Amino acid sequence: MNEYDAIKAKIPGEETGIEIKHSICAICSPAPHCGLTCYVKDGELIKVDGWKEHPDSKGGMCTKGRSNREWLYRKDRILYPLKRVGERGEGKFERISWEEAYDIIAEKLNGVKAEYGADKVAFYSGYNKWYRSMLARFAHSFGSQSYGTEHSSCFASGLMAWQCATGMEMGMNLGAKLVIGWACNGYYSMYKLPMGIEMLKKYGMKYIVIDPKITPASARFADLHLRPRLGTDGALALTMANTLIQNGWIDREYISKYVHGFEEYRESVKDYTLEKGEELTGVPARDIMKAVEMIRDARSVSITESSAPLAHHHNGMQNYRCIMSLLAITGNIDTKGGQSPSESSFAERSTGYMTGEPKFMAETYPHNAAKAVGADVHPLWYALRHDMQANDLADNILAQDGNSIKALYAHGMNYRMFAEDKRWLEAFKKLDFFVDVDLFMTDSAKWADIVLPCCTSLERSEFKGYPGMYIMYTHPVVQPLGESKRDVDIITELANAMEIDDELLCSGYENCVKYMFKDIPVDLDDVMRRDGEVIKIEGIAPYETGTMLKNGWPTTTGKIELKNEIIAAHPEWGLDALPTYVPPINPNPEKYPLLLCSGARKPNMLHSRLHDSPWERSLTGDPVLEINSVDGKRLGIESGDEVELTTSIGSLVFKAELTGTVMEGQVNVYHGYREKDINSIIPYKELADPYSGYPAYREAYCSVRKV
Repeated sequence: MNEYDAIKAKIPGEETGIEIKHSICAICSPAPHCGLTCYVKDGELIKVDGWKEHPDSKGGMCTKGRSNREWLYRKDRILYPLKRVGERGEGKFERISWEEAYDIIAEKLNGVKAEYGADKVAFYSGYNKWYRSMLARFAHSFGSQSYGTEHSSCFASGLMAWQCATGMEMGMNLGAKLVIGWACNGYYSMYKLPMGIEMLKKYGMKYIVIDPKITPASARFADLHLRPRLGTDGALALTMANTLIQNGWIDREYISKYVHGFEEYRESVKDYTLEKGEELTGVPARDIMKAVEMIRDARSVSITESSAPLAHHHNGMQNYRCIMSLLAITGNIDTKGGQSPSESSFAERSTGYMTGEPKFMAETYPHNAAKAVGADVHPLWYALRHDMQANDLADNILAQDGNSIKALYAHGMNYRMFAEDKRWLEAFKKLDFFVDVDLFMTDSAKWADIVLPCCTSLERSEFKGYPGMYIMYTHPVVQPLGESKRDVDIITELANAMEIDDELLCSGYENCVKYMFKDIPVDLDDVMRRDGEVIKIEGIAPYETGTMLKNGWPTTTGKIELKNEIIAAHPEWGLDALPTYVPPINPNPEKYPLLLCSGARKPNMLHSRLHDSPWERSLTGDPVLEINSVDGKRLGIESGDEVELTTSIGSLVFKAELTGTVMEGQVNVYHGYREKDINSIIPYKELADPYSGYPAYREAYCSVRKV
């Protein structure tokens, strides 16, 4: 028995001096926020473990969760409010008090509002995400529509695709007889998913993996693995749809009752024959047919996807719409085993109960203010989301015209997440004022005028909801380090210092959450008294399958829309109301013969968040360029060789790693490394998705040569 097993075998108390407390891991924000069992001695966290009684994670933990102690005590933690004393980007700061920090911020932001208007201040949230309803309301009550998040590059494009189809968010259903894992490798990004799939496969569930790369998911449980070329998922989906239609393997009664625009959709896909599909995607026609036959034979079909890899293409949102149209024509939306309504109810989680959080965020929205940044560039984004498309913010600032943002207030700003990210450094220089709230002195925080220290999930209290009607209120495992504070307290204290006219917001986080939960049968005061206890909310009936089909969808027509009538009503947008396919854009095929994917994940990484955590970094390794062995041989490259990767806007040098997991004609680079910042050479404007504004992280053409 080792030291920690011995600790766990004993009851905490005087004998060991060790307290056992429960909390949640927020490194992979916002989901799943796995439960933690924390061992604390003399006020110091000494170890974390999985919390077996947690209703969602049930004791599971990934390598990122295991690093919570190191995360908490990292040497680059920001412990006090800081004021810039050097040049922007130099990273020179002096310690100030919270009162002085609030006074400076209030004076600067209110000053910009008085001189230029509230709309000239932008508000942004990166990671973590738990406070976002508070920050959104703060921005709106201040008078600015330009509140944005990292959803400008993650998740929201998929949500927009569902909004176009059903008017609401939809989720997979593991009760399906056939599940299609489209660009989904849960072993590296959501460990609970493959555990569930492995169990269900034992009971006869079939699983199709659609992914250009060979992954643990494709190797371990794929009954069929289709490998389309990067960016051609839409063409594959439309080929499958046309094959289903031509063979009569669709649900005509369902379509007649519940689906809008089918006849136009059928006409638009008729040229996507199996042969055409093979030509466009590289997937053999016989394998496409196998997938279609599996859909035909299944009594229920659901699709589990990752909104990032599908969306990070010039045709990303449309590819997503093409894929989900398969469910509409086969009658697998809001049916037994089919895709199910899965709306986020609180703190970006779907829990089973609907709170007043959307109303809380929206009721102070300044409708008469200038439109949010990006509204003119990506009008569908604005029409569906009503907030800032943050990818357009740097260009807005750099324009230095009457519409340019003057000040930026951010929590967790990470400029390296944006494509063509060096333009952000120039944008930071142009700002009159920049505030960043963060855990660590990041590369973005170094450019701020004021840096404020927030605390980790282990140092704070917060409400957290989980699927199955659960709620909990965490208590600090250890006291906040230095003078760090909860993000929500920083927001409310600053709102008071700025004299924001919003009594509810200024009253504090707990009161705001009570307002959101006022129609839910739960006593939040009682929940707050429970330390480390998850409460199941009783008295709410679970969603009954078929309810939306019966009552109608929140779309223009009240039906599932293959033809979206919001887009159709705005021909000036130049967007297609039907799910359509556009191939990847290559500015110069002769010069750039290879396709670059820069978005794949490793199991112990989350963007750049853990690259400065020594233990996690030791598992991550150095940045490499993965290239297919056939391409490597053709180019005279061997593993370990230094190679130059060039796109239309720049070059970087990597060590090559030859592999069979990457398809021929494609290369893969993992993102997040500041020393090899792949996003710095990913073009934005020329490749951005016109529907969502998403960057084409996984669709930049490039060349590779041995140095």
